[in-house]
Amino acid sequence: MREEVWQKLTEAGVARFPGAFGRIPNFVGAEAAAELAARQECFQKACFIKVNPDSPQFPLRVKALLTGKTLFMAIPRLKSEKPFLKLDPASLRVHPMRAATIKGAFKYGTPVSPEEMPEMDLVITGCVAVSPEGIRLGKGGGFAELELAILLEYQRLRPETPILTTVHPLQIVAHVPFEEHDFSVDIIVTPEEVFRPQGPKLRPRGIIWEKLTEEKREAIPILKRLYAQKFKR
Repeated sequence: MREEVWQKLTEAGVARFPGAFGRIPNFVGAEAAAELAARQECFQKACFIKVNPDSPQFPLRVKALLTGKTLFMAIPRLKSEKPFLKLDPASLRVHPMRAATIKGAFKYGTPVSPEEMPEMDLVITGCVAVSPEGIRLGKGGGFAELELAILLEYQRLRPETPILTTVHPLQIVAHVPFEEHDFSVDIIVTPEEVFRPQGPKLRPRGIIWEKLTEEKREAIPILKRLYAQKFKR
């Protein structure tokens, strides 16, 4: 399914540099989708937003910082004792366009642990594909799900916290298979339309320890610490 979506975006000429394959694909119209997303009530009311670092959501991260919202972006693969980067517009000394990239977040953001974070008001996520029911498909590494699971463990996220994504219409597919750890989105925004999936939702849940290998636990410091606290007392 990922390959099919990446191929469709490429053949239609709507995949931006450096191409769609192997990533959350940037798309023509991402800025218009961000403008439309920023008009949604959940975005306007949010003060603290957990965001993804991918290119198609860059315009929305900029918009959030420009409107005074504090962003929390996960460090890639969570490879730090403090696995999130805090971008507080009140303390930024550069334009949000410089701070809202992953490189900018590392340079101008503040590393924080979940204990140092407030409760999130909104989650912005990227997708490779999404179904009309809101089931999302990411790149396949499982990190988007794990990031939300960690925040739930630390009570920095509620299962009902709204989740929003911006996509190209070609990324909306008829059906997306899902597993126990997957989650769905509440709002799908394209450059021209807003969809609010109806019916049952897959809410984020805490860490499913039996699905994590020892290798993955050991590679992610916060998981290693949590596992020791829970099971090695």
